[in-house]
Amino acid sequence: MNVIETRELGKSYGKTWALRDCTLAVPEGRLAALVGPNGAGKSTLMNLAVGLAVPTTGTVTLLGGISATSPAVLHDIAFMAQDAPVYRNLSVADMLHLTKNLNWKFDYAQAKARLADLGIPLKKKTGKLSGGQQAQVALTLALARRPRLLVLDEPLAALDPLARQDFMATVMTAMADDGVSVLLSSHALADLERVADFVVVLGNGELRIAGDTDELLAEHLLLTGPAADADRMAGLLEPVQVKRAEAQAHLLVRTGGVAGEKPVPPGWEAHPVGLEELVLAYLRPTNIKSSAAGSRTELTDVNR
Repeated sequence: MNVIETRELGKSYGKTWALRDCTLAVPEGRLAALVGPNGAGKSTLMNLAVGLAVPTTGTVTLLGGISATSPAVLHDIAFMAQDAPVYRNLSVADMLHLTKNLNWKFDYAQAKARLADLGIPLKKKTGKLSGGQQAQVALTLALARRPRLLVLDEPLAALDPLARQDFMATVMTAMADDGVSVLLSSHALADLERVADFVVVLGNGELRIAGDTDELLAEHLLLTGPAADADRMAGLLEPVQVKRAEAQAHLLVRTGGVAGEKPVPPGWEAHPVGLEELVLAYLRPTNIKSSAAGSRTELTDVNR
């Protein structure tokens, strides 16, 4: 089952497209990392997925084919917006009671126990908590709704490294114990590389690549070889990205299968690709154009 599925999904604001022609399927039981620069369309995709925005084109369905705007799916989705929204003048206990009264499915005992384990006092106003504690309160409230799908929009942005680690530990525990599927938007690629088993890359409002993390990494190689041979190799392999130095060139290529099944060209070395390297390559796609002299290759960033 796919917890999120889109077909030619698009959203425009006037003449500006925030997201266009996005066809995507996120399987159940995954921690899907949604990555891309500011303005890439990440928040737009999330808002469409949780029913906070209406598509201009295309469709989005959740949890096996239910429309994102259907009331039938609302109680099975929890959404934590950016900046860990909490009412700063309310105590943690008041936040628990308020959220319980607004949701017919809310595990009050679980939420209270989780906050106790985290050492977060119920009597303290949320505005007096640290950024990490506020994020944990917001996450606890979301998880207490017992969602099947948890959508997190940039939850790690304002957290220090220790708070990020604690936050992600809570998310991973919920996945293991309760079977929650997660869509998480973040710029923290180093953190995501350790936990994300599915990745979605957006750039300029368009889907660049999506799939199982291990499979995508296995399908790509970084080839290093003589710069003089880079033009020929680029023509043969259609690389995702080319970097050229005086003597050496680096080509990140998609092999179309398991890396290692294809022989490495003579004079070239193959290296595995990390998630951060892969994502950045797809966010900076390049067109390769021969110079007038025909002896060099110039790279043009298509995002410019």
